[in-house]
Amino acid sequence: MKILVVGSGGREHALLWKLSQSPEIRGLYCAPGNGGIGELAQLVDIGAEDIESLAEFAEAKDIDLTIVGPEGPLAKGIVDIFEKRGLRIFGPTKSAARLESSKAFSKNLLKKYHIPTGQFAVFDDAQAARSYVRQVGAPIVIKADGLCGGKGTIVAHTLSEALGAIDLLMEDRIFRQAGERIVVEERLVGEEVSMIVLTDGATAIPLLTSQDHKRLLDGDKGPNTGGMGAYAPAPVVTGTLAKGLMEQVIHPTLNGLVSEGILFKGVLYAGIMLTADGPKVLEFNVRFGDPEIQAILPLLKTDLVPLLDDTVEGRLSQHRCEWQAGSCVCVVLASGGYPGEFQIGKEIRGLERLQGREGVLVFHAGTKRDGERFVNWGGRALNVVAVDDEIEGAVKRAYDAIGQLAFDGMTYRKDIAWRALKKPVSH
Repeated sequence: MKILVVGSGGREHALLWKLSQSPEIRGLYCAPGNGGIGELAQLVDIGAEDIESLAEFAEAKDIDLTIVGPEGPLAKGIVDIFEKRGLRIFGPTKSAARLESSKAFSKNLLKKYHIPTGQFAVFDDAQAARSYVRQVGAPIVIKADGLCGGKGTIVAHTLSEALGAIDLLMEDRIFRQAGERIVVEERLVGEEVSMIVLTDGATAIPLLTSQDHKRLLDGDKGPNTGGMGAYAPAPVVTGTLAKGLMEQVIHPTLNGLVSEGILFKGVLYAGIMLTADGPKVLEFNVRFGDPEIQAILPLLKTDLVPLLDDTVEGRLSQHRCEWQAGSCVCVVLASGGYPGEFQIGKEIRGLERLQGREGVLVFHAGTKRDGERFVNWGGRALNVVAVDDEIEGAVKRAYDAIGQLAFDGMTYRKDIAWRALKKPVSH
């Protein structure tokens, strides 16, 4: 098969790394890709949201399957456009992608079909939102309705912070149109886990559970980011709990969409808070998590190509995933200033020292090749990934590897997987 992967981050590098191992591959392309991806696939100079140009490329190159990495093209309807042209593509339609592109849509779906989630209210008027917040008080969570690259959630600990968050989203429009409507919801307390499944609309196959670290700084402090690291599997999710999450969240969500006339194909990712009152859905994503998938794919023994291909064709019931025992940890190396204005063009030193190192992978995200060297070219530059029999060993391998790398302004969390340490790991 000839496969085109759309996107340019660590998620796309991890996908291409896994796809490249399949005997079914005849050609790999990535649009637009990054410096590291260029070592696995032919880079295509087309932006991830330039949908018409991507479709023309897929037709011209006789691409057998296009796999969409980021949420932006999905929200804009890339699947609908490709399918109208008779092009095979992995991902949900524009209508189904509203689970991520509109938090109001997803919360209302959860409420309608009695899927556990926190109390919430939706507003498109700032004054009404302020009145509601004054009534319910803080702490409370304020979310932009639309896509914000994982940065549109503000946890307000005081009433003043909550009112300020409403102003930032609805008046100052820091996320532009994404903040025209907001969701105000109760702050859920507990341990957060990521439940990611492949689904053809009828069958859902779970991947390993994982846990992300969204805050910039150690101890889960600082601003929200696109994710500073992840690990899999999540020890807190036992086999019994995983089965319960499928029954309480995943299947009811897919069935609810069908009742709404929407067939969901692709990746369904539920962010779930394990509260004292039971699991509750925080939000949905409609694509592989980044950086979660970087910590999941290295443990997948099953060939990814037929899995994704049969998801598109509605034949997922024929499959099951086989997993390598052990744990995987991903640590993100970010550029100085991220998630605000960050510095780019700094030479990345030490990558050659990690080539062939046992149990260690480096997935590029915001990098660019500059002659014989790599430079950072985005907020999250690199993902250092390590596999070991135990979570403690994976953490040590990852941070030992990071010690070999450097670029000016490089920053990273020193406590990735802190929740999992000393806990037994359950697949």
